[in-house]
Amino acid sequence: MDGSALREPELITWPSFDKRSISGYLYRPPAKFTGKRPVVINIHGGPEGQFRPSFMGRNNYFMNEMGVAMIFPNVRGSSGYGKTFLDLDNGFDRENSVKDIGALLDWIAQQPDLDADRIMVTGGSYGGYMTLAVAFHYNDRIRCSLDVVGISHFSTFLKNTEDYRRDLRRVEYGDERDPKMAAFHDAIAPLNHTDKIKKPLFIVQGGNDPRVPASEAVQTKDRIKQSGGTVWFLMANDEGHGFRKKDNTDFQFYATIAFMREYLLN
Repeated sequence: MDGSALREPELITWPSFDKRSISGYLYRPPAKFTGKRPVVINIHGGPEGQFRPSFMGRNNYFMNEMGVAMIFPNVRGSSGYGKTFLDLDNGFDRENSVKDIGALLDWIAQQPDLDADRIMVTGGSYGGYMTLAVAFHYNDRIRCSLDVVGISHFSTFLKNTEDYRRDLRRVEYGDERDPKMAAFHDAIAPLNHTDKIKKPLFIVQGGNDPRVPASEAVQTKDRIKQSGGTVWFLMANDEGHGFRKKDNTDFQFYATIAFMREYLLN
């Protein structure tokens, strides 16, 4: 690898719907790619996680070979920005973090070198929920989406996740046993808005996932098909919460490239 070809990320900020400043990191493709570049928004899981700049591994292929810019946002609820920021997405405030991505779409549209007409959103676990939520809230502003082991309905997720995780997750997502919270989960669930997901969606899931059970992916895939949408589905029966075995990670990588070429770059 020619390390001199790797570019440093740029710290970016944008105002969200409530004027709060949200930040993230932008990786631009090499200068050999001219014109407005397609964008991948990659949302971390957690949700109490944080993206930090590091060696990008296989993501370098998307930038250096496909000419794609990548943005890694730290939406409200991310760690590292204080306790107040960490709690801004809890319970009934869940969709405010989705609005942070909507504001990012506005920011992208203002950048002369980024193509607001070619945006893919992706993420894993909670980032998968964010991906699905963006896919239906901002369907007309993205080209496609890639959901990896994502949550499609918080109530069904809390019902089916492993027992040892349930109470911990209720603190973050709300207690589905409370009728008001259950109704809120129903209202915001991407599973209940699949008719609004009109752009191609790729779902990746591990069959043995103890955290986000495979049923979350299967029910989303089935609903998308019923709605007549375009959905790619990749299930590895010998994987858990994200792929780890080389044959599977290779297949996922190649399939992702094929999906991006088909629906993001064209």
